[in-house]
Amino acid sequence: MQKLLDVMADLRHPTEGCPWDRAQTFASILPYTVEEAYEVADAIDRGDLDDLRLELGDLLLQVVFHARMAEEAGAFDFSGVVDGITEKLRRRHPHVFGAGVGDRPSPDGSERSWEAEKAAERADRGDVGVLDGVSLALPALLRAQKLGRRAAGVGFDWPDVRGSRAKVSEELNELDAACASQDHPAVLEELGDLLFAVVNLARHLEIPAEEALRRANTKFEKRFAHVEASVSAAGGNWSDFSAAELDTLWNAAKDNR
Repeated sequence: MQKLLDVMADLRHPTEGCPWDRAQTFASILPYTVEEAYEVADAIDRGDLDDLRLELGDLLLQVVFHARMAEEAGAFDFSGVVDGITEKLRRRHPHVFGAGVGDRPSPDGSERSWEAEKAAERADRGDVGVLDGVSLALPALLRAQKLGRRAAGVGFDWPDVRGSRAKVSEELNELDAACASQDHPAVLEELGDLLFAVVNLARHLEIPAEEALRRANTKFEKRFAHVEASVSAAGGNWSDFSAAELDTLWNAAKDNR
């Protein structure tokens, strides 16, 4: 770890470092930090452990980069980052490190304890609202799921998956009505409500909505590649195919899993 910290210090050296690295700020490398997190997720989705090793290194570099800039600003250093997460893990696992040692809760019990500790931490920060502190920078699907989970934590939720599923149908009907009226702002609003309802359904089904959509994207790409290969084999002119013919190729791609 120290070798990596030393490399970053050299890259950020004010006179002998890399001009690009020296010019970066928290804001300028933020997109790379987010991108590297998604690269880690992609390697996991593909089951590629060799690539996962590399992507975790790229993500770790982002942590080191931010920590180095904070150290230069006199705010904190990498050791402070490590100390902070270590203390948090100990605090949130009292059944392992605290007074509750030996009292092994169920996985659900562990999650409830974790959420209770997080709520206490938010209160210490001055967050008073149930939904305070849910980052605006999160991807919309992930943020919607977290908002729903927070609300559910105080009882604002359907008792089971049936209520959540019925809400999806309700929002779909409202979207249909908005589309029929050709009221674009209403369509935009109702589509958002439908997406939010679907995310809540995913939460009730205990499925991460972000992961489900990533998998759907991957499936679409594979099937579309099959259609594209068929079009290319026939000369590569998409306009030669009717919508019905393309649909037939799509169905063939679905059968050719």
